[in-house]
Amino acid sequence: MKLATLRTADGTRAVRLEGDVLVDLGYADLGDLFAEEGWQAGAAAATGTTYPVARADFAPVVPNPSKVICVGHNYTNHIKEMGRDLPSYPTLFPKFAETLTGANDAIVKPSETEALDWEVELAVVIGKPVRRADEQQATDAIAGFTVMNDISLRDWQFRTVEWTQGKIWEATTPVGPYVVTPDEAGGVRPALKVRTTVDGEVMQHDDTGTLLFDPVFLVQYISTAITLNPGDIIATGTPAGVGNARDPKVFLRPGQTVVTEITGLGACTNEVVEA
Repeated sequence: MKLATLRTADGTRAVRLEGDVLVDLGYADLGDLFAEEGWQAGAAAATGTTYPVARADFAPVVPNPSKVICVGHNYTNHIKEMGRDLPSYPTLFPKFAETLTGANDAIVKPSETEALDWEVELAVVIGKPVRRADEQQATDAIAGFTVMNDISLRDWQFRTVEWTQGKIWEATTPVGPYVVTPDEAGGVRPALKVRTTVDGEVMQHDDTGTLLFDPVFLVQYISTAITLNPGDIIATGTPAGVGNARDPKVFLRPGQTVVTEITGLGACTNEVVEA
């Protein structure tokens, strides 16, 4: 299934893609849906109000996750371009619900930065509570996968050795448009093509099959420390090709359009605008 959270005149609605329409699932958003035990059967069978895909206004797939955990240094090529050694453990940092924005929303360039960078990422969405998961529990906890553009303010990110201040700017991180369940995404360790373009120029391209720490391992690892709740998001890291690693460096400017896409999951298409 391909699931989404849609903005409507009456608020957000959880929906399922069926051809050229989106079917209302009876929940306000996907976070509410995933909190229901056995949500898969209900979502597959729902026959609610329909909305045309052509006019869809997508909200973040989960508008209010209890946590967003991001992984750095997870593609071999990106680690090398940043001049670092391969890590023994995942590098983790948080984002917050206020950081997220819709798959087709404009990205408002903060006036405080001149180093706005792109990062296409495969994101894992959690579908049931899990703590100290073994491999099977981690597998069962994955509701599906979506696309994230982990927009980064590099001049703020590298002010200190801790990255969070460059990663959490309000309404700067597109996520969506769909959560695609593992049966349609290629399993819980999918090998999918990822790509970023800026005004049509390819900036990043790789394959999620080359992740150092795969989605199942990340659910196990993170849930060792803290409970992962339905709707929580794990961003699995970005491949080579970020603007900060180029010579000379290249950053996003108002008027440009950045597209982050993953085969089979969809794309975030976002115009950069002035604050």
